[in-house]
Amino acid sequence: MWSPRLLGVAAASLTLNQLVYANTIPVFAHHRRGIITPDELSSSYDFVIAGGGVAGLVLAARLSEDSNTTVLVLEAGDTGDAVGNIINPPAATYYTSLVGSSYDWAYETTSQSSAGGQVLPWPRGKVLGGSSAINGMYLVRPSEVEVNAWQNLIAPTDSQAAAAWSWPEFFQATKKVETFTPPTPDVQSAAGIQFNQDSQGTQGPMHASYPGFMIDTVGTWLPSLQAIGIPSNPDAFGGNTLGGFIAQSSINPTNWTRSYSKSAYIDPLPPRQNLHILVNSTVTRFILSSVDGSSNQKASQVEFATDASSDKKTVNVNKEVLLSGGAIGSPQMLMVSGVGPSDVLQAANVPVKVELPGVGQHLQDHLVTGLTWKTTTQTAGDLHASNSDVASSAEFMSFVNSATAYINASYLFGSSDDAANFRSQMQAALTTSVQTLIPSTNSEVIEGYKAIYDVVTNTLLPSDVGQVELLLSLNAPGQIGVQVALQHPFSQGRLFITTASAFDKPTIDPYYLAHSGDVTILRQGLKLARTLGSTPPLSSVLQTELTPGPSVVTDEDWENWLKGQVKTEFHPAGTCAMLPKEKGGVVDANLKVYGLDNVRVVDASVFPINFASHLGSPTFALAEQAASIIRSQYNGLVAPGSNSSVPGPNQDSGNHNGASSLLSSSSSTMGVVMTMAAVLFAVFM
Repeated sequence: MWSPRLLGVAAASLTLNQLVYANTIPVFAHHRRGIITPDELSSSYDFVIAGGGVAGLVLAARLSEDSNTTVLVLEAGDTGDAVGNIINPPAATYYTSLVGSSYDWAYETTSQSSAGGQVLPWPRGKVLGGSSAINGMYLVRPSEVEVNAWQNLIAPTDSQAAAAWSWPEFFQATKKVETFTPPTPDVQSAAGIQFNQDSQGTQGPMHASYPGFMIDTVGTWLPSLQAIGIPSNPDAFGGNTLGGFIAQSSINPTNWTRSYSKSAYIDPLPPRQNLHILVNSTVTRFILSSVDGSSNQKASQVEFATDASSDKKTVNVNKEVLLSGGAIGSPQMLMVSGVGPSDVLQAANVPVKVELPGVGQHLQDHLVTGLTWKTTTQTAGDLHASNSDVASSAEFMSFVNSATAYINASYLFGSSDDAANFRSQMQAALTTSVQTLIPSTNSEVIEGYKAIYDVVTNTLLPSDVGQVELLLSLNAPGQIGVQVALQHPFSQGRLFITTASAFDKPTIDPYYLAHSGDVTILRQGLKLARTLGSTPPLSSVLQTELTPGPSVVTDEDWENWLKGQVKTEFHPAGTCAMLPKEKGGVVDANLKVYGLDNVRVVDASVFPINFASHLGSPTFALAEQAASIIRSQYNGLVAPGSNSSVPGPNQDSGNHNGASSLLSSSSSTMGVVMTMAAVLFAVFM
């Protein structure tokens, strides 16, 4: 019932690039790249990065390529080294999760009145690597339509800078992140995997590949979708995600381990004296002062502490503060520093430095629920529970769910006419939505809600962009599931602080299912999933429908059921939206916070719309673009979307477009690598 592949990669056959990135050489796997103790901290740095997660570590690696630049990363969590046995095996994300541990921020939402009164957990990684160290490793890119819609939202403020967020630029950034490895022949055959090599990256720090083990049931996915009229997508990574495909994952195929921001961007680095990483250090605020001759404020210091009872310390900022705390952490850091909605700051006893009403607003997330069936075929969960030799193999432990499909409105509603009718209903609902569903009375935030609503209604709905994602789930013993996830919510929520302490969790209110359109889209997705489950060849391995069960039949039944069953797909965005300030924006096209001279936000909080994708790939690409923007300002490199550059002092020579720049080091260092490799080959061969 499965198609395993034994590890057969001889150490001697690995390329140098694979050796460095595979973490197979102990000198790299265990070397604490840039990680310092508090007494090694310098008094000042050019760039202080608040958050060592997905984007923060990309920034750290790229900015420190310039020898004239000093970089400090402050990460609230630990290194993750002590739990590498949980982080590294991909399938451990299902069976031995770090969710709920000290490596999880363990946020929760408020009670969601439109979602059955549920209080939903929001796990986020509190460790070097952030959520990329604990997530499901999907590498699904957004579509060309969505990325261009994002660019158009910010273009009115600065069309030249907005060019960095056009599809051609962003597509190249996604490729710059990755080194793609095709699936093994047996895995490809078992799952029916299709891909276009030209859409893949070839020199990036992070591995993009497929598991080394495949459950045969995955092979029923694409034929069953085709049988109900959903096409297979042979190039889902080239700008059009419509249809079914087997997604790539951030898996290192040289040793079947998780590839994430720490293992990809930090662990392989040669020694860099200009990069420091301090863990167990929560940023409590950045300290602002007025800029002479300007109404703007400038960050001069960053304050941090180990915990709420510890003494606070500060470090001076020579150039910029870069916030990379994610959709929760970054708006919280802004607010505790005095930047945000004045009513929120005053209620939390935080002096208002810059009134910026959009901070914490425009919160959007993917909601997911689904159907499950009893099965007698062997699932990944059954194999894991067997404790067999196969179940303990590295290949099996690399298996993650990756069969997916993005369904646009025409397929979802059964015809283009029905989809157009739904769109007309959403257009007509705008006035009522503005009056009743915006968690702010600020005119700028209201205009931003309208702008996002317009993009979803008039750009995304009539396009090929997926409105729901279907996911095949094979990790429960004796059960198979098809999950259904809402991709472009009409509901927008918010988060806000209630105290001045960064150690007190913010209030998170996503307004789940507040808009009836979200309920309708999920309902249609669930009905489609049931149709899929009754269609061969998938139906041949499914038996009794366990949830919601045969008693749920009518539209009203579906809607009543789903409201109490939805969960997060862990993709919050929008809380520091890249929008014009007059539309509730927080950052401009260069990621600079409005009203602040030297503070940028670089993480998923800046996406003004939720993409029909998982957030890992676009966030990595965002960080790569951000690093290029920053380096172009200070070191004369070519800015994204620009054809010119100004020479800068002491910048690294050579290729800055891929993995090779991360590998830059002295010949003596590389000689040590090769010598160590030779010794290890002699021992293990």
